Amino acid sequence: MNWEQLLSLKRFGDTHKRIRKEQDETRLGFEVDYDRVIFSAAFRSLQDKTQVIPLSKTDFVHTRLTHSLEVSVVGRSLGRIAGKKILERHPYLKEVHGYRFNDFGAIVAAAALAHDIGNPPFGHSGEKAIGEYFKSGKGRRFENILTQKQYQDIIDFEGNANGYKLLTETRKGVEGGLRLSYATLGAFMKYPKESLPKKPTKRIADKKFGVFQQNLDSFKEVAKELGLSPTGKDGDMAFCRHPLTYLVEAADDICYTIIDFEDGINLGLISEDYALEYLIKLVKDSINIKKYNELNFMEDRLSYLRALAINTLISDAISIFIAHEQEILNGEFNVALMDKSKFKAQIEDIIQLSVEKVYQSQEVIEKEIAGYKIISDILDVYTTALINKRESSSSNYDRLMISTLPEQYRETAGSVYSIILNTCCYVASLSDSAAVHIHNKIMGKQL
Repeated sequence: MNWEQLLSLKRFGDTHKRIRKEQDETRLGFEVDYDRVIFSAAFRSLQDKTQVIPLSKTDFVHTRLTHSLEVSVVGRSLGRIAGKKILERHPYLKEVHGYRFNDFGAIVAAAALAHDIGNPPFGHSGEKAIGEYFKSGKGRRFENILTQKQYQDIIDFEGNANGYKLLTETRKGVEGGLRLSYATLGAFMKYPKESLPKKPTKRIADKKFGVFQQNLDSFKEVAKELGLSPTGKDGDMAFCRHPLTYLVEAADDICYTIIDFEDGINLGLISEDYALEYLIKLVKDSINIKKYNELNFMEDRLSYLRALAINTLISDAISIFIAHEQEILNGEFNVALMDKSKFKAQIEDIIQLSVEKVYQSQEVIEKEIAGYKIISDILDVYTTALINKRESSSSNYDRLMISTLPEQYRETAGSVYSIILNTCCYVASLSDSAAVHIHNKIMGKQL
């Protein structure tokens, strides 16, 4: 893989090549990507989607939206710093093609901003709830109707693949979705493969999948334009990661490691004493003890430690990325950047404490259980209604339920797979509160 191709400004539907030197410096194409994501309806819905604590009533806790904004800020820094070093190593990118270090920052920031855009309500349990309905619930009736790969798309419903669908899929009057640059789409794709074979290798890019069967042709075009190296065998679609994906992933890893921990402290699930004990190991070389001791309020002390810890991990991630740049370009770097971190032990300690005190807290578990029931019931009602319509056997109740769907999700002229997948994507688009509201109506609890 080579940087000139990987930094493609091409967008869906382009008939002419976009040249970096011809870009308007006041409104770069990669910066347009960021704007398109942030103004999209799918991004706005993240303001009421769970990051860690479902349906939290406190302002302390991050939502998917605040998390995504923070990841984009960290990603921008990672991209800019890495971009500066890459241009020093490959001066032709600047001298011949006109790329600047800000381009790298803009690509990573836009991809990082969108990284959770396809995630369902109720956190990662939402993904599992959608999959479980089709794997072991009433949705299992579709197994013999779908191809093996189509069924795998559904039972392993993946927010990353749904995110790619949201960003790229053509709807009536909206060709190519948000029409992001292919460089940003490539950086967004953490798992550039289809759902089967499942985990064919231990490579980080094969850990999950990133594209539904419905969107394969689109992604093959993106991968070809970017020059991503193919890794699939026997006709299966899989590619090496875009190098900047490693920076998007690192930004996410850094933020959820530090900020989920901070949320736990703010909620009183983790003692503040742990903040000093655990975070000091990350910031011991940069902390100003006198300044820290002068901070009277817990939130100020936490903010100071958080900023230092994030800065420490940014520097570490950049060092790893640059040290392994050629391996990454060759498709030979098979782990996340932070797996190579010199602070890996400290990161794992923080994550383990967050798992014990936050992710497995009674409040989280109880709300995740409720989320399973809510998502299963909504899926059951809508898939039944839509499939009955397709088979011309709709009841009056079916027709009433379909009338409550946004127009783009009412279509039943396509395959059973497309109907089911689109219904899953509708459920995934719901905010936590909207899902609860719809479920209350279905259950007759709200008029």
